[in-house]
Amino acid sequence: MTKQPATIDAIYRYPVKGLSPQPLARTHLAVGGTLPADRLYAIENGGSGFDPAAPAYFPKIRFLMLMRNERLAALRTEFDEASHTLIIHAEGREAARGDLRTPQGRAAIERFFANEFASELRGPPKVLFGQGHSFSDVAKKVVSIINLASVAALETAVGAPVHPLRFRGNLYVTGWPAWQEFELFGRAIAIGSARLKPVKRIERCAATDVDPLTGIRDLTIPRTLMQSFGHTDCGIYAEVVGAGDIAVGDVITVSGS
Repeated sequence: MTKQPATIDAIYRYPVKGLSPQPLARTHLAVGGTLPADRLYAIENGGSGFDPAAPAYFPKIRFLMLMRNERLAALRTEFDEASHTLIIHAEGREAARGDLRTPQGRAAIERFFANEFASELRGPPKVLFGQGHSFSDVAKKVVSIINLASVAALETAVGAPVHPLRFRGNLYVTGWPAWQEFELFGRAIAIGSARLKPVKRIERCAATDVDPLTGIRDLTIPRTLMQSFGHTDCGIYAEVVGAGDIAVGDVITVSGS
């Protein structure tokens, strides 16, 4: 039997940190960048010190995020890249809508979080944006890659379904053996016309304990990873070192040693 090549199974970005993923059929990767519009906005939870004129990395604790605010996963949000309009659906209805480029639009979104997440806020919520900035969990601009075989191995260890979106990755790969992604450091990855360099394993936190469909904290992913595999990592970060277009279904080629 001929071995099937590794391919891109899915591509996702998260226009607003902590909110819904947005699937993409294809996208362009720029050198030293994230997926376009990935973590483009964040919701400040109390004063963070973030300066839009000089955007810099801040730890995720400064924002609304799934590690502590699991109810975010129960929201269904849509983001229109052309208009920068965010639509929030809660309990099956449209609960808020706003153009995040305008004061009025940001205020509409901020009112929603002020009302619905009042008990979880350390101060007035604020929509944050910095030109060219990504509110990633790491300071360096990277693309996150999740090996679906590793998720399947974790699922076996857990003894229950583990939705891959718990890991909020950008690229989901099929065709690699479980945990092969950890052997790729020092090598080069070619996808479509883009080139990436793996740089770091992704250490998992309690955000992965939250079901991405219900917002219920129902599993103990980091603890299971440690007990079953001796680490708390799932997925890798990679830097874009060669610009190019990628698409779902693209074959992944690994080179170097």
